[in-house]
Amino acid sequence: MDYTIPEQTRIGHVHLKVADLERSLKFYRDILGFQVMQYYGSGAAFISAGGYHHHIGLNTWYSKNGSAPSPRSTGLFHTAILYPTRKDLAVALKRLVIAKYPLTGASWMIQMEMEWSFIGINRGRNGQ
Repeated sequence: MDYTIPEQTRIGHVHLKVADLERSLKFYRDILGFQVMQYYGSGAAFISAGGYHHHIGLNTWYSKNGSAPSPRSTGLFHTAILYPTRKDLAVALKRLVIAKYPLTGASWMIQMEMEWSFIGINRGRNGQ
């Protein structure tokens, strides 16, 4: 991993049930640059920006090898990761493009569909 997400990045505290912990870490850690703060056995990891104990908890406790939910099912629809500057947002976009991650749109925010949710990564309309 050669990129670390900026310390000023903001995201709410989110816990996600994932089907594959390593695949999820490849996205959040290796592409977006979140830091792993702690592993909890082989079924969970806690990641953050800037060294906080964790912003995102990823676990497979009830979802290991699970299938993606149908489009009209319940669950997380949207979360946002607020990068401190537009330059930082551009770095994230570039890393997603290089990784050939499917995007559904980009302007002041990047939209992408994931198997379990929709993510908006943004700087905000009135940001730098």
